Amino acid sequence: MLKIFLAEDEYVVREGIKNNIDWAGHGYEFVGEASDGELALPMIQKLKPDIVITDIKMPFMDGLELSRLIKKEFPWMEVIILSGYAEFDYAKEAISIGVAHYLTKPISGDELISQLDELSSKIEANKQERELKEQYAREMAENSLRESAELFRHMALGDKSAGELMQLADKLNMDISAGAYNVVLFKAVSTHHEENEYSGSVVAIYERLSELADKTGALVFDRDIEGKAIVLRADDAEAIKKAEDDALEGIDALMSEYEYVNYYGGMGQAVVRLSELHDAYEKASHAYAHRYMSDESKIFRYEETLKYMDDSDPEDFNISSIAPGETDRSRVMEFLHKGTESETVYYVDEFFAGLGENALHSNMFRQYVATEVYFAVSAFMDERGYDRNEIRAFDMTSGDISDVDSTRRYIIEIIGKAIEIRDSQANNRYSGLIDELKAYIDEHYADEDLSLNVLASHVNFSPNHLSMIFSAQTGETFIKYLTDYRMNKAKELLRCTSKRSVEISVEVGYKDPHYFSYLFKKTQGMTPTQYRSGNMSVEEEDGV
Repeated sequence: MLKIFLAEDEYVVREGIKNNIDWAGHGYEFVGEASDGELALPMIQKLKPDIVITDIKMPFMDGLELSRLIKKEFPWMEVIILSGYAEFDYAKEAISIGVAHYLTKPISGDELISQLDELSSKIEANKQERELKEQYAREMAENSLRESAELFRHMALGDKSAGELMQLADKLNMDISAGAYNVVLFKAVSTHHEENEYSGSVVAIYERLSELADKTGALVFDRDIEGKAIVLRADDAEAIKKAEDDALEGIDALMSEYEYVNYYGGMGQAVVRLSELHDAYEKASHAYAHRYMSDESKIFRYEETLKYMDDSDPEDFNISSIAPGETDRSRVMEFLHKGTESETVYYVDEFFAGLGENALHSNMFRQYVATEVYFAVSAFMDERGYDRNEIRAFDMTSGDISDVDSTRRYIIEIIGKAIEIRDSQANNRYSGLIDELKAYIDEHYADEDLSLNVLASHVNFSPNHLSMIFSAQTGETFIKYLTDYRMNKAKELLRCTSKRSVEISVEVGYKDPHYFSYLFKKTQGMTPTQYRSGNMSVEEEDGV
């Protein structure tokens, strides 16, 4: 039923319209009334009627002003103005606002119903169009998320020309042109939640981060469980320095509002060409990896991490000056828990920088460092319940640490192997998560409000993260999976019951039977009636 709201200051007229028309009998629901526009507006905002009938002359706020505010906030809502004035100027202004009908008083109930019936088909068509647009927007949101992440991947790898990157950005309606760029890698972590889970605070932080970026012309890209990448843009090399300072200040101010969330990240060095953006990303990654060397919540600039390099004469190094535990095994353990395979090289570079180049020229110290890392990896394997035989090839009898480069390769390989094992186990965990999600969909597919956000809230993941996991594990987006699931349920009901399409539509999660019929035809290549006629003789109108 279409919902009707009445704003009329004359009590007798208002009561007559409300009580002398059989609203339900004509297929309408009378949902509310008010004596002036000022009282009517908040009620309309809450009730969201399909049609508002309003007098043109009312105290406090007249019908024209009310109509103007309604059409601005709810452009899909239809307005009928009742007036004792037939002046052309009033009608002209009403038309310019977008009022559907301008009717002069007195008006009979039959005439009013006739005008409402005329609007009904238009309203239903508009409602169906809105539903289709919303569905399309939901589908495009998931597709856009993946395409945006893919665009940043190419930016980071530097495997496409500036022209190719701009073509990819154009498809996303994204402007990536600028005179100077830099990259900030950022991650927020709730101290109240387990690894790979997201609190409401973290989700809110990422949303606000995007809002801050929009105001400055920066671009934000999702990095799955690794948080966000922010591409700063400015007109020239001088302006990018201010953009960098503003970005750090903005992040610090934002994070100061959240007591139970830590954050860290890295900022690269500015470049003046889009094709060089991968250089800024490389340096930002080095700075980002420095978080494993510090307990401080901050964004590290790449320049800051250079101070950990030791360029003094190798002969100045004295092995006796190194105390046991100097390499800080706990830092290695932290990376094994939280780092990614792509970060391993950057982490090891930062790890070596913290030790000092001169120290690593000592064969004894390299032996010590490699042993510490091996023991950290072994402890990690035991802690997670993994088979330590998986790293047997990296025991100290076979590890090559004859020089700095070979030691670096050895540590990269053993840490990389441990992370590969960890991620393999994590994928098994995600398969369990997908089973849980599918069970939830099976139980709630009939709920019209079932969405990616609802599903993400159920398992305490961010919607973006969950979308990527779902796509990676199932090979299709959540929206496509849900639509296919509902269509299969609908086909089962069409073949196995005599229920009408309007009933089946509701049972599979679509309150609007016209939208259900549209989706069915779009996905199955035929209408529900055509599908049913394959083995049933029941005749029906689609959506009836």
